[in-house]
Amino acid sequence: MTAQKGKDLLLKVRNDDDSAYVTVAGLRARSLSFNAESVDISHSESSGRWRELLEGAGTRHASLSGSGLFKDSDSDERIRALFFDGTIAAWQVIIPDFGTLEGNFQITALEYSGQHDNELTFEIALESASALTFATS
Repeated sequence: MTAQKGKDLLLKVRNDDDSAYVTVAGLRARSLSFNAESVDISHSESSGRWRELLEGAGTRHASLSGSGLFKDSDSDERIRALFFDGTIAAWQVIIPDFGTLEGNFQITALEYSGQHDNELTFEIALESASALTFATS
């Protein structure tokens, strides 16, 4: 796989009206991380007192974050409504030359900031709220 442009990593949210995915406009930076918790089953007779983990146990989750500036009133309003209502919605992440991740996420943080001589910016953080699916491109 060759180097990819960061701007090609797209974050989209499903629109309530027509079930289409709408790109979150104005994102300048975004990231996606996957996490898995382990279940420690070590005991006094563990070989060499090394930790033992239970395979296939624990919970998995994904975190999404992004920052940028609002440019599109439709996606801006959708994000604000999802946050203030505490709604879990379907999101899609397009990873160039890798695939598409889809699943339910909840917005856990939405921050606005700005300086008197610059544009208004925002930061958003999301946490997965169900099983995720991945389709290769």
